[in-house]
Amino acid sequence: MRAVLAEQAHIINILPPQDVAAGVSSAVFSMRNASHVTIIVTAGSTDADAGNITIEECDDFTPSNDTAIDFSYYAETTAGGDTLGDRTAAAAATGIDVSANDNITYVIEIDAEQLSEGYPNLILKWSACSGATFGSAVAILTGYAYQGKDQPTELS
Repeated sequence: MRAVLAEQAHIINILPPQDVAAGVSSAVFSMRNASHVTIIVTAGSTDADAGNITIEECDDFTPSNDTAIDFSYYAETTAGGDTLGDRTAAAAATGIDVSANDNITYVIEIDAEQLSEGYPNLILKWSACSGATFGSAVAILTGYAYQGKDQPTELS
């Protein structure tokens, strides 16, 4: 069986490629129609202090209330590599300290059941770095309620 993500999942560019040195927050997106999200974070050029990534659950799209959550992730932190390491648990308080290597990838995995009642949305926050660091993030919602090309937005 083939997997066609464009039809079987919902893909959201939550953090377009940019310099994250000053610290950035992704777009807030909803998990109301999905059972799981995979967030793929990439960094091309990083600084020695490339910042920290946390994931926060939110009550709305503003967000009016948001709280950091625990999550699991896989990392490829060797420059230009394509083999992910073992599953790692990230505590809400510490998140991921981004590697200083260039061309790295983090794959964050979160189940909808991990979210608190009344907090169906997520936001990725990348803390300020000590110098130029370029990154991006894409969210892939799976276990999605809508299949095919006519899917509702999850950004509002």
